[in-house]
Amino acid sequence: MDINTFSAYSYFFLIIFLVVGSYSYIYHLYKNRKDASGVDYEHYSNMALKDDIGDTPVKPMPDEKKK
Repeated sequence: MDINTFSAYSYFFLIIFLVVGSYSYIYHLYKNRKDASGVDYEHYSNMALKDDIGDTPVKPMPDEKKK
């Protein structure tokens, strides 16, 4: 096996690994979005667009009671 054949096989397996990794990450994001305890990442998608001081927060925090 020469270096060109080895390079072709490694490139092929790297592309397969990256495709499987990308799809598993996308599945992970959507699976956690559907869970009650998961983070909804779509709330954070407008963070770069709505960053003025007068805009509403992305995720409003509840007021804590004073003790």
